[in-house]
Amino acid sequence: MIVIADGGSTKTNWCLINEAGRKILFNTEGYNPYFSSTAYIVESLNKTLPDHLEKEKLTEVHYYGAGCSTDAKRKIVADAMKQVFVNAEVNIGHDLLASCRALLGNEPGFAAILGTGTNSCLYDGKDITLNIDSLGYFLGDEGSGCFIGKRILSDYMKGYMPKGLRESFYDNFALTNEDIFDNIYNKPLPNRFCASFSKFLYDFKDNYEDYTFSTIDYAFTAFFENLVIHYPNYKDYTLNCVGSVGYSFRDILSVVADKYEMGIGKIIRSPIDDLVEYHLQSVNK
Repeated sequence: MIVIADGGSTKTNWCLINEAGRKILFNTEGYNPYFSSTAYIVESLNKTLPDHLEKEKLTEVHYYGAGCSTDAKRKIVADAMKQVFVNAEVNIGHDLLASCRALLGNEPGFAAILGTGTNSCLYDGKDITLNIDSLGYFLGDEGSGCFIGKRILSDYMKGYMPKGLRESFYDNFALTNEDIFDNIYNKPLPNRFCASFSKFLYDFKDNYEDYTFSTIDYAFTAFFENLVIHYPNYKDYTLNCVGSVGYSFRDILSVVADKYEMGIGKIIRSPIDDLVEYHLQSVNK
């Protein structure tokens, strides 16, 4: 039995392929090694993996995760997986490579992640050939849920948000400025906290179209200005994207991409289904 996982900073999508070839999907929280230790990942997995999962019977684990970009960070996750899946061969890859394989398969192109965080690259059909670092939620991550969430929080705290939307925000979250500061500066996983508010904007987008468009347009324009246009000959590629933010606001993403003369390719919420197919095709070759 093998399991394939795509792990973001907020959520991990898993697919078990059992001995009969049946696919079983389940979710856990996300594990970014910049924020989660080996011990934390082990504890979380032992609590949240489904009871029917016979961990000792797994022979292979293919885990692609946010933050798994260096040997040191991959080791944090690998050590956790080996403690949980004691009989499996564990392979840890970057979530950006998972996105490339899900979006492009064995074809070259441009791939991006627009979820809790942001990432992007050029891919030659096998490996990532160029990656401009998005620098994470504190210094960059333009276009991400966290980037959008920070703008929403700032507008709420400064009183710039439309009055009705501001009232709805308080009705939903009952957050004071002091509460927000506490979550950002004192509590763990501030990137996940900020990113959670992009869904709030999506839920109210039909009632506040102008505010939604200006906020998301600002974020995606920053994504292009700070990342996309710095790839050589970027206009020669289509924009292929994975992630809840890119998928949910794909209509605005298309408008911004058109402004920069870049065509739209494949946009999906989660790579897990296409990633599983990639691995199954590789096994069957």
